[in-house]
Amino acid sequence: MSLGGGGGGGQLQELASQIEQLEEAQQALRGEIENLESEQDEISEAIDAIGHLETGATVQVPVGGGAYVRAEVEDMDEVIVELGADYAAECDSDEAVETLSSKQDALDDRIEEVEAEISDIESESKQLEERAQQLQTQQMQQMQQQMQQQDE
Repeated sequence: MSLGGGGGGGQLQELASQIEQLEEAQQALRGEIENLESEQDEISEAIDAIGHLETGATVQVPVGGGAYVRAEVEDMDEVIVELGADYAAECDSDEAVETLSSKQDALDDRIEEVEAEISDIESESKQLEERAQQLQTQQMQQMQQQMQQQDE
């Protein structure tokens, strides 16, 4: 004989489903942060290379598929930097470093935004977990009351 405890199970399942969705969203956002950090590392390597390379230096240039060719740097004052949206610009090494640094700043901002999203999701998830715990406690109390009533 049930005294309304059946509805709580549905609520618990719904809360569990919502918590699982939030955990999946957190994982996706953490993956995005990893990708952004990887992009930042690549930019740092490029900035470092621009700072150390000189005209006439020999470098390994990727040609795709994990293959590289040796090439000689003709002029370090002619660096081509991707701007985004399939656009690139030729600039001197100082401008290239400045452009790449701006990209890193933008990535830092995006990482902060994603971290804030993760924090919001963690907070929401915690609230849902607390609500689920309350429902479980209520169900246990109801079951105990039912058992006591049956014993009487």
